Amino acid sequence: MLPTRALRDCLDGVIPGVVSTCAADGTPNVAYMSQGQYLDRQHLALSYQFFNRTRQNILANPRATLGLIHPQTAQQYRVHLTYQRTETTGPVFESMKAKLAGIASHTGMSGVFRLLGSDIYRIDRVEVVPGSTVAAPAPAMDGLSALRACMERLPASPDAESLLDALLDGLLEHFAIEHALVMMLDPGRSRLYTVASRGYETSGVGSEIPLGEGVIGVAARERVPIRISHMTSEYAYGRAMREGAEQRGLGDLLETAIPFPGLAAPGSQLAVPIPGAREPIGVLFVESPSDMRFSHADEDALVALATQVGGLFRLFLAELELGEETQPATGQPPHPEGAPLRVRHYPANDSVFLGDDYLIKGVAGSILWTLLKDHQALGRTQFSNRELRADPRVRLPDQSDNLEARLVLLHRRLAEHRACVQMEKTGRGRFRLVVDRPLELEDMDPGA
Repeated sequence: MLPTRALRDCLDGVIPGVVSTCAADGTPNVAYMSQGQYLDRQHLALSYQFFNRTRQNILANPRATLGLIHPQTAQQYRVHLTYQRTETTGPVFESMKAKLAGIASHTGMSGVFRLLGSDIYRIDRVEVVPGSTVAAPAPAMDGLSALRACMERLPASPDAESLLDALLDGLLEHFAIEHALVMMLDPGRSRLYTVASRGYETSGVGSEIPLGEGVIGVAARERVPIRISHMTSEYAYGRAMREGAEQRGLGDLLETAIPFPGLAAPGSQLAVPIPGAREPIGVLFVESPSDMRFSHADEDALVALATQVGGLFRLFLAELELGEETQPATGQPPHPEGAPLRVRHYPANDSVFLGDDYLIKGVAGSILWTLLKDHQALGRTQFSNRELRADPRVRLPDQSDNLEARLVLLHRRLAEHRACVQMEKTGRGRFRLVVDRPLELEDMDPGA
Protein backbone atom coordinates (compact mmCIF):
# COMPACT_ATOMS: atom_id res chain seq x y z
CA MET A 1 0.00 0.00 0.00
CA LEU A 2 1.24 3.47 -0.88
CA PRO A 3 2.15 5.38 2.29
CA THR A 4 -0.63 7.80 3.25
CA ARG A 5 1.68 10.81 3.34
CA ALA A 6 3.09 10.03 -0.09
CA LEU A 7 -0.38 9.59 -1.60
CA ARG A 8 -1.57 12.91 -0.18
CA ASP A 9 1.54 14.66 -1.51
CA CYS A 10 1.05 13.13 -4.96
CA LEU A 11 -2.58 14.33 -5.10
CA ASP A 12 -1.70 17.92 -4.15
CA GLY A 13 -1.66 19.00 -7.80
CA VAL A 14 2.00 20.00 -8.16
CA ILE A 15 2.54 17.30 -10.81
CA PRO A 16 -0.68 16.28 -12.58
CA GLY A 17 -1.56 12.62 -12.40
CA VAL A 18 -2.49 10.56 -15.46
CA VAL A 19 -5.74 8.59 -15.61
CA SER A 20 -5.91 5.53 -17.87
CA THR A 21 -9.28 3.99 -18.70
CA CYS A 22 -10.63 1.53 -21.22
CA ALA A 23 -13.87 1.62 -23.25
CA ALA A 24 -16.24 -1.34 -23.42
CA ASP A 25 -14.78 -2.34 -26.81
CA GLY A 26 -11.24 -2.37 -25.39
CA THR A 27 -10.10 1.01 -26.73
CA PRO A 28 -7.72 2.64 -24.19
CA ASN A 29 -7.73 6.31 -23.24
CA VAL A 30 -5.22 8.38 -21.28
CA ALA A 31 -5.94 11.84 -19.81
CA TYR A 32 -4.46 14.17 -17.22
CA MET A 33 -6.12 14.23 -13.81
CA SER A 34 -7.53 17.66 -12.98
CA GLN A 35 -7.86 17.24 -9.24
CA GLY A 36 -7.60 14.40 -6.78
CA GLN A 37 -8.32 14.19 -3.09
CA TYR A 38 -7.24 11.68 -0.49
CA LEU A 39 -10.18 10.31 1.52
CA ASP A 40 -8.79 7.37 3.49
CA ARG A 41 -6.39 4.45 3.03
CA GLN A 42 -8.88 2.64 0.79
CA HIS A 43 -10.46 5.52 -1.14
CA LEU A 44 -9.69 8.65 -3.12
CA ALA A 45 -11.78 11.05 -5.18
CA LEU A 46 -11.17 12.47 -8.67
CA SER A 47 -12.94 15.51 -10.05
CA TYR A 48 -15.65 15.11 -12.68
CA GLN A 49 -15.87 18.25 -14.80
CA PHE A 50 -16.79 17.19 -18.32
CA PHE A 51 -18.57 14.30 -19.96
CA ASN A 52 -15.38 13.36 -21.79
CA ARG A 53 -13.93 10.05 -22.92
CA THR A 54 -12.64 9.25 -19.43
CA ARG A 55 -16.11 9.75 -18.01
CA GLN A 56 -17.74 7.63 -20.69
CA ASN A 57 -15.22 4.83 -20.13
CA ILE A 58 -15.62 4.83 -16.35
CA LEU A 59 -19.40 4.48 -16.64
CA ALA A 60 -18.93 1.55 -19.05
CA ASN A 61 -15.92 -0.06 -17.33
CA PRO A 62 -15.23 0.96 -13.67
CA ARG A 63 -11.54 -0.02 -13.74
CA ALA A 64 -8.93 2.77 -13.96
CA THR A 65 -5.22 3.23 -13.38
CA LEU A 66 -3.81 6.44 -11.95
CA GLY A 67 -0.18 7.32 -12.55
CA LEU A 68 1.32 9.59 -9.89
CA ILE A 69 4.70 11.26 -9.34
CA HIS A 70 5.79 12.41 -5.92
CA PRO A 71 6.55 16.15 -6.18
CA GLN A 72 9.62 15.99 -3.92
CA THR A 73 11.22 12.58 -4.54
CA ALA A 74 10.15 11.96 -8.17
CA GLN A 75 9.10 8.46 -7.11
CA GLN A 76 6.44 7.17 -9.49
CA TYR A 77 3.40 5.11 -8.47
CA ARG A 78 0.77 3.21 -10.39
CA VAL A 79 -2.56 3.12 -8.47
CA HIS A 80 -5.22 0.64 -9.58
CA LEU A 81 -8.75 1.93 -8.92
CA THR A 82 -12.38 0.87 -9.16
CA TYR A 83 -15.03 3.55 -9.65
CA GLN A 84 -17.79 3.33 -7.01
CA ARG A 85 -20.05 6.40 -7.19
CA THR A 86 -20.30 10.12 -7.93
CA GLU A 87 -21.14 12.62 -5.19
CA THR A 88 -22.66 15.98 -6.17
CA THR A 89 -23.25 17.36 -2.68
CA GLY A 90 -21.67 17.05 0.73
CA PRO A 91 -18.25 17.67 2.31
CA VAL A 92 -16.08 15.93 -0.31
CA PHE A 93 -17.83 17.68 -3.19
CA GLU A 94 -17.74 21.12 -1.52
CA SER A 95 -14.09 20.77 -0.56
CA MET A 96 -13.10 19.78 -4.11
CA LYS A 97 -15.29 22.51 -5.57
CA ALA A 98 -13.50 25.15 -3.51
CA LYS A 99 -10.08 23.83 -4.50
CA LEU A 100 -11.02 23.62 -8.16
CA ALA A 101 -12.17 27.24 -8.07
CA GLY A 102 -8.71 28.14 -6.81
CA ILE A 103 -6.99 26.19 -9.56
CA ALA A 104 -9.26 27.73 -12.22
CA SER A 105 -8.59 31.24 -10.98
CA HIS A 106 -4.84 30.63 -10.87
CA THR A 107 -4.81 29.42 -14.47
CA GLY A 108 -7.19 32.06 -15.85
CA MET A 109 -9.92 29.47 -16.36
CA SER A 110 -12.57 30.83 -13.96
CA GLY A 111 -16.00 30.08 -15.35
CA VAL A 112 -14.62 27.19 -17.41
CA PHE A 113 -13.63 24.76 -14.67
CA ARG A 114 -16.84 23.77 -12.90
CA LEU A 115 -17.07 20.72 -10.74
CA LEU A 116 -19.97 18.51 -11.74
CA GLY A 117 -19.22 15.77 -9.25
CA SER A 118 -16.66 13.96 -7.12
CA ASP A 119 -15.96 10.48 -8.45
CA ILE A 120 -15.21 8.14 -5.54
CA TYR A 121 -12.78 5.29 -6.26
CA ARG A 122 -11.68 2.30 -4.22
CA ILE A 123 -7.91 1.77 -4.14
CA ASP A 124 -7.34 -1.85 -5.19
CA ARG A 125 -3.56 -1.98 -5.47
CA VAL A 126 -0.50 0.25 -5.66
CA GLU A 127 2.70 -0.42 -7.60
CA VAL A 128 5.97 1.37 -7.06
CA VAL A 129 7.38 2.11 -10.51
CA PRO A 130 11.15 1.48 -10.71
CA GLY A 131 13.19 4.55 -11.57
CA SER A 132 15.55 7.23 -10.29
CA THR A 133 14.46 9.21 -7.24
CA VAL A 134 15.90 11.94 -5.04
CA ALA A 135 15.87 12.33 -1.28
CA ALA A 136 13.01 14.36 0.13
CA PRO A 137 14.19 17.73 1.50
CA ALA A 138 14.15 18.17 5.25
CA PRO A 139 11.04 20.03 6.43
CA ALA A 140 11.57 23.67 7.32
CA MET A 141 9.73 23.12 10.58
CA ASP A 142 9.14 20.20 12.92
CA GLY A 143 5.36 20.09 12.66
CA LEU A 144 4.80 17.76 15.60
CA SER A 145 6.98 19.84 17.92
CA ALA A 146 5.16 23.00 16.82
CA LEU A 147 1.80 21.35 17.43
CA ARG A 148 2.85 20.13 20.86
CA ALA A 149 4.12 23.57 21.89
CA CYS A 150 0.95 25.23 20.66
CA MET A 151 -1.38 22.72 22.33
CA GLU A 152 0.43 22.88 25.67
CA ARG A 153 -0.40 26.54 26.16
CA LEU A 154 -4.13 26.29 25.41
CA PRO A 155 -5.39 24.49 28.59
CA ALA A 156 -3.73 27.15 30.76
CA SER A 157 -6.18 29.75 29.43
CA PRO A 158 -8.63 30.77 32.20
CA ASP A 159 -11.45 31.85 29.86
CA ALA A 160 -12.63 31.89 26.25
CA GLU A 161 -10.99 35.20 25.38
CA SER A 162 -7.58 34.12 26.69
CA LEU A 163 -7.97 30.83 24.84
CA LEU A 164 -8.44 32.56 21.48
CA ASP A 165 -5.43 34.79 22.13
CA ALA A 166 -3.29 31.78 23.04
CA LEU A 167 -4.38 30.00 19.86
CA LEU A 168 -3.57 32.85 17.48
CA ASP A 169 -0.33 33.75 19.27
CA GLY A 170 0.71 30.08 19.13
CA LEU A 171 0.09 29.91 15.38
CA LEU A 172 2.37 32.89 14.86
CA GLU A 173 5.10 31.76 17.24
CA HIS A 174 5.26 28.05 16.41
CA PHE A 175 3.88 27.82 12.84
CA ALA A 176 4.93 31.26 11.51
CA ILE A 177 1.32 31.87 10.41
CA GLU A 178 1.00 35.65 10.31
CA HIS A 179 -2.62 36.07 9.20
CA ALA A 180 -5.29 34.22 11.17
CA LEU A 181 -8.73 34.75 12.64
CA VAL A 182 -11.48 32.92 14.49
CA MET A 183 -15.15 33.25 13.57
CA MET A 184 -17.97 31.85 15.71
CA LEU A 185 -21.25 30.50 14.40
CA ASP A 186 -24.57 32.17 15.19
CA PRO A 187 -26.89 29.25 14.30
CA GLY A 188 -30.05 31.30 14.74
CA ARG A 189 -29.03 33.76 12.03
CA SER A 190 -26.93 31.32 9.96
CA ARG A 191 -23.98 33.67 10.08
CA LEU A 192 -20.42 33.64 11.38
CA TYR A 193 -18.92 36.58 13.24
CA THR A 194 -15.28 37.44 13.91
CA VAL A 195 -14.18 37.32 17.55
CA ALA A 196 -10.37 37.40 17.25
CA SER A 197 -7.73 38.01 14.57
CA ARG A 198 -4.00 38.54 14.01
CA GLY A 199 -1.97 40.15 11.27
CA TYR A 200 -4.49 42.52 9.65
CA GLU A 201 -4.71 46.30 9.44
CA THR A 202 -7.93 46.21 11.48
CA SER A 203 -9.12 43.45 13.76
CA GLY A 204 -12.48 43.06 12.01
CA VAL A 205 -14.03 41.93 15.31
CA GLY A 206 -17.78 41.86 14.76
CA SER A 207 -17.59 41.44 10.96
CA GLU A 208 -19.89 38.77 9.59
CA ILE A 209 -20.27 36.36 6.68
CA PRO A 210 -23.24 34.12 5.84
CA LEU A 211 -23.02 30.41 6.53
CA GLY A 212 -22.04 28.73 3.26
CA GLU A 213 -20.31 31.84 1.87
CA GLY A 214 -16.64 31.61 0.89
CA VAL A 215 -14.03 29.23 2.24
CA ILE A 216 -15.00 29.91 5.86
CA GLY A 217 -18.74 29.64 5.36
CA VAL A 218 -18.50 26.45 3.30
CA ALA A 219 -16.12 24.85 5.82
CA ALA A 220 -18.63 25.57 8.61
CA ARG A 221 -21.66 24.39 6.63
CA GLU A 222 -20.05 21.18 5.39
CA ARG A 223 -18.03 20.58 8.59
CA VAL A 224 -14.90 19.87 6.61
CA PRO A 225 -11.50 21.58 6.31
CA ILE A 226 -10.97 23.44 3.05
CA ARG A 227 -7.46 24.22 1.85
CA ILE A 228 -6.89 26.31 -1.28
CA SER A 229 -3.38 26.73 -2.63
CA HIS A 230 -4.11 29.47 -5.18
CA MET A 231 -6.11 32.65 -4.96
CA THR A 232 -9.67 32.44 -6.23
CA SER A 233 -12.09 35.25 -6.81
CA GLU A 234 -15.05 32.90 -6.42
CA TYR A 235 -14.23 32.30 -2.78
CA ALA A 236 -12.79 35.73 -1.95
CA TYR A 237 -14.59 37.94 0.51
CA GLY A 238 -15.74 41.46 0.02
CA ARG A 239 -13.98 43.98 2.12
CA ALA A 240 -17.26 45.21 3.48
CA MET A 241 -20.37 43.16 3.88
CA ARG A 242 -23.69 44.89 4.26
CA GLU A 243 -26.85 43.32 5.51
CA GLY A 244 -29.33 46.08 4.85
CA ALA A 245 -30.61 44.50 1.67
CA GLU A 246 -31.40 41.29 3.53
CA GLN A 247 -33.41 42.75 6.33
CA ARG A 248 -35.95 45.47 7.03
CA GLY A 249 -36.32 48.08 9.73
CA LEU A 250 -34.91 51.47 10.63
CA GLY A 251 -31.79 50.02 12.18
CA ASP A 252 -30.92 48.35 8.89
CA LEU A 253 -30.95 51.69 7.09
CA LEU A 254 -27.97 52.81 9.12
CA GLU A 255 -24.33 51.88 8.65
CA THR A 256 -23.69 48.72 10.61
CA ALA A 257 -21.17 46.93 8.38
CA ILE A 258 -17.78 46.05 9.84
CA PRO A 259 -15.12 45.34 7.20
CA PHE A 260 -13.95 41.75 7.01
CA PRO A 261 -10.21 41.72 7.89
CA GLY A 262 -9.01 39.26 5.19
CA LEU A 263 -6.10 39.82 2.84
CA ALA A 264 -6.95 41.70 -0.35
CA ALA A 265 -4.97 39.22 -2.50
CA PRO A 266 -4.55 35.91 -0.68
CA GLY A 267 -2.44 33.22 -2.32
CA SER A 268 -3.38 30.39 0.05
CA GLN A 269 -6.25 29.87 2.46
CA LEU A 270 -7.15 27.18 4.98
CA ALA A 271 -10.41 27.04 6.95
CA VAL A 272 -10.95 24.43 9.68
CA PRO A 273 -14.23 23.97 11.58
CA ILE A 274 -14.09 24.17 15.38
CA PRO A 275 -16.26 21.22 16.46
CA GLY A 276 -19.05 21.56 19.00
CA ALA A 277 -21.30 18.97 20.60
CA ARG A 278 -23.78 18.89 17.69
CA GLU A 279 -22.56 21.38 15.11
CA PRO A 280 -19.43 23.50 14.60
CA ILE A 281 -19.14 26.37 17.06
CA GLY A 282 -16.88 28.29 14.70
CA VAL A 283 -14.05 28.23 12.19
CA LEU A 284 -10.30 28.73 12.49
CA PHE A 285 -9.07 30.48 9.34
CA VAL A 286 -5.51 31.20 8.18
CA GLU A 287 -4.22 32.70 4.95
CA SER A 288 -1.05 33.87 3.25
CA PRO A 289 -0.14 36.06 0.26
CA SER A 290 2.02 33.16 -1.02
CA ASP A 291 0.71 30.32 -3.18
CA MET A 292 0.87 26.80 -1.72
CA ARG A 293 1.73 28.09 1.74
CA PHE A 294 -0.22 25.46 3.68
CA SER A 295 0.45 21.73 3.47
CA HIS A 296 -1.41 18.62 4.51
CA ALA A 297 0.65 18.70 7.70
CA ASP A 298 -0.58 22.24 8.44
CA GLU A 299 -4.14 21.10 7.82
CA ASP A 300 -3.69 18.18 10.23
CA ALA A 301 -2.19 20.45 12.88
CA LEU A 302 -4.97 23.03 12.64
CA VAL A 303 -7.63 20.32 12.82
CA ALA A 304 -6.02 19.08 16.05
CA LEU A 305 -5.86 22.60 17.47
CA ALA A 306 -9.46 23.41 16.49
CA THR A 307 -10.63 20.18 18.12
CA GLN A 308 -8.86 21.12 21.34
CA VAL A 309 -10.31 24.64 21.26
CA GLY A 310 -13.82 23.24 20.77
CA GLY A 311 -13.37 20.92 23.76
CA LEU A 312 -12.10 23.74 25.96
CA PHE A 313 -15.04 25.95 24.99
CA ARG A 314 -17.41 23.19 26.13
CA LEU A 315 -15.40 22.84 29.34
CA PHE A 316 -15.81 26.54 30.10
CA LEU A 317 -19.56 26.13 29.63
CA ALA A 318 -19.65 23.10 31.96
CA GLU A 319 -17.73 25.00 34.65
CA LEU A 320 -20.26 27.81 34.54
CA GLU A 321 -23.06 25.30 35.00
CA LEU A 322 -21.34 23.98 38.13
CA GLY A 323 -21.08 27.38 39.75
CA GLU A 324 -19.46 30.80 39.73
CA GLU A 325 -16.69 32.26 41.77
CA THR A 326 -17.78 34.31 44.75
CA GLN A 327 -18.26 37.92 43.83
CA PRO A 328 -15.81 40.11 45.78
CA ALA A 329 -17.39 42.85 47.86
CA THR A 330 -17.07 46.26 46.26
CA GLY A 331 -18.35 49.68 47.16
CA GLN A 332 -20.64 51.79 45.04
CA PRO A 333 -18.81 53.18 42.00
CA PRO A 334 -18.54 56.97 41.74
CA HIS A 335 -21.35 58.65 39.86
CA PRO A 336 -20.10 59.44 36.35
CA GLU A 337 -19.86 63.08 35.40
CA GLY A 338 -19.80 65.00 32.15
CA ALA A 339 -22.12 65.53 29.20
CA PRO A 340 -24.57 62.63 28.71
CA LEU A 341 -23.97 60.27 25.80
CA ARG A 342 -27.00 59.23 23.76
CA VAL A 343 -27.21 55.43 23.37
CA ARG A 344 -29.71 54.15 20.80
CA HIS A 345 -31.03 50.61 20.52
CA TYR A 346 -32.90 49.29 17.45
CA PRO A 347 -34.96 46.22 18.43
CA ALA A 348 -35.31 45.09 14.80
CA ASN A 349 -31.77 43.67 14.89
CA ASP A 350 -30.62 44.70 18.39
CA SER A 351 -28.09 47.15 16.93
CA VAL A 352 -26.66 49.61 19.45
CA PHE A 353 -25.14 53.01 18.66
CA LEU A 354 -22.98 55.03 21.05
CA GLY A 355 -23.61 58.60 19.96
CA ASP A 356 -23.47 58.44 16.16
CA ASP A 357 -21.14 55.44 16.08
CA TYR A 358 -22.40 51.94 15.40
CA LEU A 359 -21.07 49.50 17.97
CA ILE A 360 -22.72 46.10 17.76
CA LYS A 361 -25.87 44.17 16.96
CA GLY A 362 -27.45 40.76 17.27
CA VAL A 363 -27.29 38.81 20.53
CA ALA A 364 -24.23 40.77 21.68
CA GLY A 365 -26.20 43.99 21.12
CA SER A 366 -29.10 42.59 23.10
CA ILE A 367 -26.72 41.71 25.96
CA LEU A 368 -25.27 45.23 26.02
CA TRP A 369 -28.72 46.84 26.01
CA THR A 370 -29.84 44.60 28.90
CA LEU A 371 -26.75 45.52 30.93
CA LEU A 372 -27.20 49.23 30.30
CA LYS A 373 -30.89 49.20 31.22
CA ASP A 374 -30.18 47.41 34.51
CA HIS A 375 -27.34 49.81 35.21
CA GLN A 376 -29.56 52.82 34.63
CA ALA A 377 -32.68 51.53 36.40
CA LEU A 378 -31.10 49.65 39.32
CA GLY A 379 -27.59 51.04 39.53
CA ARG A 380 -26.14 47.58 38.93
CA THR A 381 -22.52 47.13 37.90
CA GLN A 382 -21.94 43.44 38.78
CA PHE A 383 -23.21 40.71 36.44
CA SER A 384 -22.72 37.01 35.82
CA ASN A 385 -22.73 34.87 32.70
CA ARG A 386 -25.20 32.50 34.31
CA GLU A 387 -27.86 35.15 34.90
CA LEU A 388 -27.47 36.46 31.35
CA ARG A 389 -28.00 32.96 29.99
CA ALA A 390 -31.32 32.75 31.88
CA ASP A 391 -32.47 36.33 31.16
CA PRO A 392 -35.31 36.25 28.56
CA ARG A 393 -34.49 39.82 27.47
CA VAL A 394 -31.22 38.58 25.94
CA ARG A 395 -33.08 36.11 23.71
CA LEU A 396 -30.30 33.56 23.38
CA PRO A 397 -30.93 30.73 20.92
CA ASP A 398 -32.35 27.59 22.51
CA GLN A 399 -29.37 25.56 21.36
CA SER A 400 -25.70 26.40 20.96
CA ASP A 401 -26.10 29.77 22.64
CA ASN A 402 -22.28 30.18 22.83
CA LEU A 403 -22.70 33.03 25.30
CA GLU A 404 -18.97 33.14 26.08
CA ALA A 405 -18.09 33.91 22.46
CA ARG A 406 -20.67 36.72 22.34
CA LEU A 407 -19.25 38.24 25.53
CA VAL A 408 -15.76 38.07 24.00
CA LEU A 409 -17.12 39.90 20.95
CA LEU A 410 -18.84 42.56 23.08
CA HIS A 411 -15.79 43.09 25.30
CA ARG A 412 -13.50 43.54 22.30
CA ARG A 413 -15.83 45.90 20.47
CA LEU A 414 -16.09 48.14 23.56
CA ALA A 415 -12.32 48.04 24.09
CA GLU A 416 -11.50 48.80 20.44
CA HIS A 417 -13.86 51.79 20.48
CA ARG A 418 -12.41 52.99 23.78
CA ALA A 419 -16.03 53.45 24.74
CA CYS A 420 -17.21 55.11 27.93
CA VAL A 421 -18.68 51.72 28.80
CA GLN A 422 -16.28 48.83 29.45
CA MET A 423 -16.45 45.29 30.80
CA GLU A 424 -13.95 44.07 33.40
CA LYS A 425 -13.66 40.42 34.39
CA THR A 426 -14.00 39.94 38.17
CA GLY A 427 -13.93 36.12 38.41
CA ARG A 428 -14.96 32.92 36.68
CA GLY A 429 -18.24 33.68 34.95
CA ARG A 430 -18.51 37.19 36.41
CA PHE A 431 -17.72 40.70 35.22
CA ARG A 432 -18.21 44.34 36.12
CA LEU A 433 -19.70 47.08 33.97
CA VAL A 434 -17.64 50.28 34.14
CA VAL A 435 -19.45 53.45 33.03
CA ASP A 436 -17.49 56.70 33.16
CA ARG A 437 -20.01 59.03 31.53
CA PRO A 438 -23.75 59.65 32.04
CA LEU A 439 -25.88 57.80 29.51
CA GLU A 440 -29.22 58.63 27.88
CA LEU A 441 -30.78 55.36 26.75
CA GLU A 442 -33.23 55.58 23.86
CA ASP A 443 -35.12 52.59 22.56
CA MET A 444 -35.95 53.43 18.93
CA ASP A 445 -38.99 51.15 18.88
CA PRO A 446 -40.29 50.90 22.44
CA GLY A 447 -43.48 49.21 21.29
CA ALA A 448 -41.69 46.30 19.63
